[in-house]
Amino acid sequence: MDDVAQAAQTIGRFLQTFTLSGGLRLRFRVKLRGAKPNGSTAAESESEPSALTEGEEARTLYVEFTGPDTPLLTAHNGELLNALEHIATKILRLEPDSHDQVSFDADHFKSNRDRRLREAAAEAVERVRATGRPHPFPAMTSRERRMLHMILSESGLPTASSGEGPGRFVVLYPAGTDVSEPEPPRPRDASHIRSAFRHR
Repeated sequence: MDDVAQAAQTIGRFLQTFTLSGGLRLRFRVKLRGAKPNGSTAAESESEPSALTEGEEARTLYVEFTGPDTPLLTAHNGELLNALEHIATKILRLEPDSHDQVSFDADHFKSNRDRRLREAAAEAVERVRATGRPHPFPAMTSRERRMLHMILSESGLPTASSGEGPGRFVVLYPAGTDVSEPEPPRPRDASHIRSAFRHR
């Protein structure tokens, strides 16, 4: 994004239209790193300074939703929240490798999910070291896969992504495995995928 302030205004207008036309009871803030929020809500505007807090990743634009209707955004494993984030990246015409410059969250759904992802990664590392067998993770978004690869890289164990589209997933391999052309195990069934990251 060349003009981050302009991008924030564009996203703010899109979200205001979305919340108003949908009759949703949502407030949102579009935050820039170390800048004041450029957000508005269906009912009011926020104006206090807004730097990223500890636990939030250093992204160019960070959108946080609050309000009575946030469960609609986080239902079904955050499908609507992820869809809105995806639409925002398309509105801004970001290339796929730049999608991480935008992050949407609702009542800390994603930050809690990231914490659970770290916990799942630590358990998987222990399991792979103990059993010597590959461990497939549930299918997840490209952002989560990138984050998982980064977390797992600290273990020194090799990883690879497999699958196509929304079914793409990460596999953690035992030390010494050649993952140049992996033949990963299939991920577990959909019910396990949903329960693994269910919003609590």
